[in-house]
Amino acid sequence: MAARSFDMIVIGAGPGGYVAAIRGAQLGLSVAVVEREHLGGICLNWGCIPTKALLRSAEVFHLMHRAKEFGLKAEGLGYDLDAVVARSRGVAKQLSGGVAHLLKKNKVTVVMGEASLPKPGFVSVKTEKGVEELTAKNIILATGARARSLPGLEADGDLVWSYKHALVPKRMPKKLLVIGSGAIGIEFASFFNTLGADVTVVEVMDRVLPVEDAEISAFAKKAFVKQGMKILEKTTVKKLDRKPGVGVTAHLEDAKGATTAEFDTVISAVGIVGNVENLGLEALGVKIDRTHVVVDEFCRTGVPGLYAIGDIAGAPWLAHKASHEGVMVAELIAGKHAHPIKPGSIAGCTYCHPQVASVGLTEEKAKAAGYEIRVGRFPFVGNGKAIALGEPEGLVKTVFDAKTGELLGAHMIGAEVTELIQGYVIGRKLETTEEDLMETVFPHPTLSEMMHEAVLDAYGRAIHF
Repeated sequence: MAARSFDMIVIGAGPGGYVAAIRGAQLGLSVAVVEREHLGGICLNWGCIPTKALLRSAEVFHLMHRAKEFGLKAEGLGYDLDAVVARSRGVAKQLSGGVAHLLKKNKVTVVMGEASLPKPGFVSVKTEKGVEELTAKNIILATGARARSLPGLEADGDLVWSYKHALVPKRMPKKLLVIGSGAIGIEFASFFNTLGADVTVVEVMDRVLPVEDAEISAFAKKAFVKQGMKILEKTTVKKLDRKPGVGVTAHLEDAKGATTAEFDTVISAVGIVGNVENLGLEALGVKIDRTHVVVDEFCRTGVPGLYAIGDIAGAPWLAHKASHEGVMVAELIAGKHAHPIKPGSIAGCTYCHPQVASVGLTEEKAKAAGYEIRVGRFPFVGNGKAIALGEPEGLVKTVFDAKTGELLGAHMIGAEVTELIQGYVIGRKLETTEEDLMETVFPHPTLSEMMHEAVLDAYGRAIHF
């Protein structure tokens, strides 16, 4: 069978790939997308979306226990873990179906199968019916990433879980060890802790949520400990002794020495590795650095007509970064004027309780970069809406260049900060100064007023604190 020809082929239909395919089609390109498993990728099927559905159930359960505070009565509280998981899977299924509809609506050809690149401009796809050949001048790699597996800590689906196992738990853990306190680890720790598990989080770095501002990390740790979690920092899990049907003995090591602890379940959340294998990339001359494809600011691999976007192209490993890279590359291929994505203007969001969100430089990194800075802070307890919501614990922090008034970074912890952060993201994109932000009128009563006050505080002008 002759190879089918397209203007653009996208390998992978996650938040980078399917968005690139749709944008390419909107610009009049003939587009094919190759996907080996699920339309919508990990994010939609096994990541961002289903975890948020689980965390929403945990949040509602938490609020049910606080009913008395709000003058309400709730008795006989409980949960059905299978039903919680079923809701989460239903949400993922609905959205995956939505992606299929969008691709069809935009006349994108979908080929289900495993792709490889035998030579420049060619994609070979192993499908259920055999091998199909596709050809295009422009190919976008959007194959994503998977959970990192460390020797001795490999997931088995029984005693030791990956994020996938944790999304469809076969039981409710009684005593849970979470290895790694990045976004994935902390979100699962938060979920299972809220539902009543005895949770211990182990982090090899000197603080939880290590990519966040140190002040936010410290605030988060205090909140997690108050909720009953045990947080072990500067600690390594050396090995796991598995006893089927019984549990796991974890061998831990910190500055004081080695200890052991017993758990019935372990979740390994120690990072991700790019899906770069079996594609034929090395033979094409693609540079790969620690499982990630090396690209320039326009996601070009150095091989003519071959691009890489999203997790496979390196940090930050965020769905929204992948989507915007997909749009950028599609526009570049279509001959439009494309703007490179600036990693420093991409927000990171963690949906634990309390939520954490940030954009730009931390205080520490701003100082290390040589900036003279002004720092502003505003606590949730000084905000009327936060108090009315019963969410008085939180902090908004801003970091400015003292010389120019440029907003270098913003860092938040507390209720709904993942929704608030976008205000500062837009501010950075538009290159707003402290004056612009101080002169902006924020609606009252809202949590967003704290964003205003945190700016005012950096310049000694906070009103409500």
